Amino acid sequence: MCARQSAVYIQQWWDCRSHFSRSHWSHHSWETLRLTMTSLLGIALLAWTLSGPTVAFVPIGGGASTHISITGTALLQKVKETCQAVAEASGYEFKPTGSSPEELVQACLGPTATGDVSGAKFYSALQEIYMQNGLVDRDFVNSAPHHFSSEAFLEGRSLITQGMAAIKANIRKENFQAARETLGRVLHTLQDFYSHSNWVELDNTEPYINLIRPDLPLENLADKDTATCSDCASGTCPNPILPNILKEKKLTSGYMGIFSSDKPKGKCSHGGASDLTSTAVPRGGISKDERRSDNVALHNAAVNVATAASLELLQDIRLAAGDNDFLRMMGIARSSVLSFVIDTTGSMSDDIDEARAVVYEIIDSKKGTQDEPSEYILVPFNDPSFGPLIRTTDPNKMKSEISKLTANDGGDTPEMCLSGLQLALTGAPASSHIYVFTDAIAKDIDLKDTIVALIRSTKSTVSFFMTGASSRRRRSLRAASFNDYKDLALASGGQAIQVSKKQLPQATDVILDTSTSALVTVLQRARNPGKQETFPFTLDQSLKNITIYITGTSITFTLTNPDGMTQNQDQASGQLATIQTVGNLRRIRLNSEKHTGAWKIQINSNQPYTLKVTGQSTIAFIYNFVESFKGPHPGYAVLNGRPQAGQPASLMLSVMGRKGPSSLSIGEVSLVMVSGPEAVTSGTMTDMGNGDILVTVNTVPEGEFVVILKGTDKVSNSHFQRQSTTQMSVSKVNIQMVVDSSLEPEKAFKLPFSVMTQGSSGSYSISARNDRNFPMSYPNSLTLTTGEYTNATLTITPPDSTQSGTDTTLTIEAKSTKGADSNYAVLRLSVVTKITDFTPPLCNLVTVLPDDCPADLSQCKPFHWQLSANLTDGNGTGIESITLRQGEGTLSYTPLSAPIIQADYNSSCCSQVVEFVAVDKVGNVGRCYYEIDHSAGPPALTLSLPLWLCLLVSVFIVRP
Repeated sequence: MCARQSAVYIQQWWDCRSHFSRSHWSHHSWETLRLTMTSLLGIALLAWTLSGPTVAFVPIGGGASTHISITGTALLQKVKETCQAVAEASGYEFKPTGSSPEELVQACLGPTATGDVSGAKFYSALQEIYMQNGLVDRDFVNSAPHHFSSEAFLEGRSLITQGMAAIKANIRKENFQAARETLGRVLHTLQDFYSHSNWVELDNTEPYINLIRPDLPLENLADKDTATCSDCASGTCPNPILPNILKEKKLTSGYMGIFSSDKPKGKCSHGGASDLTSTAVPRGGISKDERRSDNVALHNAAVNVATAASLELLQDIRLAAGDNDFLRMMGIARSSVLSFVIDTTGSMSDDIDEARAVVYEIIDSKKGTQDEPSEYILVPFNDPSFGPLIRTTDPNKMKSEISKLTANDGGDTPEMCLSGLQLALTGAPASSHIYVFTDAIAKDIDLKDTIVALIRSTKSTVSFFMTGASSRRRRSLRAASFNDYKDLALASGGQAIQVSKKQLPQATDVILDTSTSALVTVLQRARNPGKQETFPFTLDQSLKNITIYITGTSITFTLTNPDGMTQNQDQASGQLATIQTVGNLRRIRLNSEKHTGAWKIQINSNQPYTLKVTGQSTIAFIYNFVESFKGPHPGYAVLNGRPQAGQPASLMLSVMGRKGPSSLSIGEVSLVMVSGPEAVTSGTMTDMGNGDILVTVNTVPEGEFVVILKGTDKVSNSHFQRQSTTQMSVSKVNIQMVVDSSLEPEKAFKLPFSVMTQGSSGSYSISARNDRNFPMSYPNSLTLTTGEYTNATLTITPPDSTQSGTDTTLTIEAKSTKGADSNYAVLRLSVVTKITDFTPPLCNLVTVLPDDCPADLSQCKPFHWQLSANLTDGNGTGIESITLRQGEGTLSYTPLSAPIIQADYNSSCCSQVVEFVAVDKVGNVGRCYYEIDHSAGPPALTLSLPLWLCLLVSVFIVRP
């Protein structure tokens, strides 16, 4: 059944059933919490009970066991293990000063990460995983394989293994967001196995490794005609599994019926009020989602094994990806990403030289510091070409690539600027800073709406450096100008800086300012037309490197500090700040003296202008707009697109302080228009714990607005304010679409979607774009009826040459024919070649010498030992890498292209454990482990853990 359609139909159906369900749900149900965890951003879990009006919020690490707490426990443990390994390999100590994301990231980055380090990327990565984990319960609520219900073991295992293959392929292509989204869904399905099957009733205390190993069979499954449960009239029997099923170790799971009570004769049910089959004999259920008085032991056992299984899956992905890329997937990186989109037409020679100089300066001055960029992105464009996107973590490669750029080609004035920007927005991590250099207007101005949608979706900031004449116009019906760039910069919270080519070197100081860790926005406003206005803002003690930017012409201003001291635009170097003026930009850098308190700046101009106040601080917040959903387990999901007009808006915020969220006191969350009247709409806050806040705003501004957060920093007892950068607005149009699988090269993929409007009925145009230019087909228009969804299908076909792990960002927009209203939805789709190789590489024993290392390690120094093995991948894709994971010796091996690879390990007897890992070209992992066992006499062959089919290898003990 189509997941999207089932979600829509189920929501309508549950409206009719709610009166029935309300009397049956348990307030403390793990299942209720589990499925609700769609909760936006997911660190906190919103559980709605149907037994009454009470709403419980269960944060990660709280008393209840939920998908989020299980996933969070496993992720944090695996991240800490990986950070520890990286620290040991790099020769520094991993010792977090606390448990907050900021402190964990700072410890993981090592001793060079001095100063302020933001935990926002790590926080965001966790939330993406949690959110996708929870969405399984909304988007696939009636899919048995996604929940291992109804004995759908083979299908459920297939979802896991296909998902793992996609994750590994995405990581190889550095498509980390796609990897995180799939990881969240896969972990949900894996965890459900232990709650919905009888695995723990069979006295199993370890994970079922075969679920993540498709080369191993699923054994002893109960067939369809085998009865598995006894009748339980009360619905709360401790263990209704039939004795013969337990004795024969037959594997079964509960049947789940949302629409029907039908199930095979004698079969177990899932259980609970949402499951209609639980009222059919045999009644009751075997779900261990909730902790009840009759199943405490089984519930706890399911939680423990589900956590261990999650750790095993994460370890497999970590070994396949390597420690560094695993941490990059998890957002453990310096927050700064340097992204340049550069016009390479003939007139851009000076601009390219300046961009190159800025890149060199950033790389050379910030290398090894907390401000060193974690990634570099470069996208050239001219006319008619653009791209390719160049992405690297190697600063020397970035230097090399930007040095290759030359100014040539391009005849007419307009260039493919927005096409290049589209590549950067979809290729860069979310919340990146992107800098565009051009002296021409956009030829591809029809992409403007798509760019706005991508800016809102990614929350990236785009700044333009324009060195041409703004009066240039392109030859088309839709006249473009530099004002289009100004619109996009304002929408993203960036700058539109217009200077001469000679002035450009002075203007690029903005890039140096923003290429830093822990950058926050205190205030941003725009006025068009300009007028005299005073803008107050609060600076807290944590802020450093505070800079004010004003863009516009014919501007005068007066800056006033908390003590009443002032400085105006004519004082380039005053008692409050240093002022730099270049082109239409005024850059005001506050002096380092005491700045805490209430500031204000009065600006006077009759021309359009923008104002922005930034600084460095670990006090920050991230947010998403969210929407509620109904069903067996109602909750909230992150909104894809603009919030709905005429309705209250809900946001989920996660706040971060210098010592974690507990070091902050939140006073106010508001929506405010950037360009309009200073009307502030405050929201009602619900504290969900761990720094997560659900905010409900009853009246949303009608124009473009941003989010403002105000509160108190308990560390310094100073007031602070922070503002989001990305502008948002409301719409009466809504687009819904759900993806339930990856794409395959050369195969048409059909994506159902639905469009609805609360505005006027009529014809709405449909447009769709993807950043890979994959062929697509879809209806150009739909006729909508107010309040009703209209269904349609988009077909997209990746070419046969598309590499596995490639992702594409799809943007669909629906717009009324009069252009009065529109909305968008953005999806990231993965292309994964069908995997046929599921067998990990093998280690085969060569020889073993009878000698041994001394048992007394104090006598180990004179002795050495050597281990040898033959590594093979059989008929698989071939071994791609071999990595030493444990041991202080040296590992060498023959060329990986050979069918049999000989690996040799040499070590002092002071290091008596070795582990190395072989990964094939599709990410299957073979692990070879050996530990000298003195209690068993001479060294003997030790088999690795059941996760790996490794026969460990030959051991030579050598006396000097």
